[in-house]
Amino acid sequence: MPTLLLLRHGRSTANTRGVLAGRTPGVPLDERGTEQAAALPVRLGGIPLSAIVSSPLERCQETLRPLRAALPGTPVHTDERISECDYGEWSGRKLAELAEEPLMRTVQVHPSAAAFPGGESMRAMQARAVEAVRDWNERIEAEHGADAVYLMCSHGDIIKSVLADALGLHLDLFQRISVEPCSVSAVRYTPIRPFVVRVGDTGELAGLAPADEGPKEGGESDAAVGGGAGTS
Repeated sequence: MPTLLLLRHGRSTANTRGVLAGRTPGVPLDERGTEQAAALPVRLGGIPLSAIVSSPLERCQETLRPLRAALPGTPVHTDERISECDYGEWSGRKLAELAEEPLMRTVQVHPSAAAFPGGESMRAMQARAVEAVRDWNERIEAEHGADAVYLMCSHGDIIKSVLADALGLHLDLFQRISVEPCSVSAVRYTPIRPFVVRVGDTGELAGLAPADEGPKEGGESDAAVGGGAGTS
């Protein structure tokens, strides 16, 4: 089954201002986020991407612009299911202000019980995102083969919830995962289990390219006992 690269969008103006953007329109990348996006073609240069899937929100679309320009033949799709969590009435509010809300404690320690007023629950957010990943895994494998690599550009809570699913973690533990702006996480899916091979990586990514020969870490369904030799 394919390898999925989960790209968080670059740093946005809402990130800089400490605002929970949610699905609020008109939230672009800030100067640092634009620089992060510009570096993606080099960071991902050694990886043959079969497809790119994006959240419809501006900050994700803007993050992908340099990569799309560098890979003009790569199919690009938009999927609403990997859009940001619908934070409802919390959208657009300062995080410092939201920290005083009783619901924030639930979001931090018991997110599976958290539902945002006028928005969605964190359970529903994870369910739709994981469903999207499963659907795209099947589609990418059918169109490009089991060794294909594809990329999804999405948002922090979405990516953390997908990684929690791949790790077999309950949603209540997903706050233990950290993904910075423009970081890449990678999951190699197999018929028996997923292998999480990168989490929140902001550096080079060439090691994620399919191996030309020999077994690759996470390339088979059996886990490497003792830790394995890694990639060359």
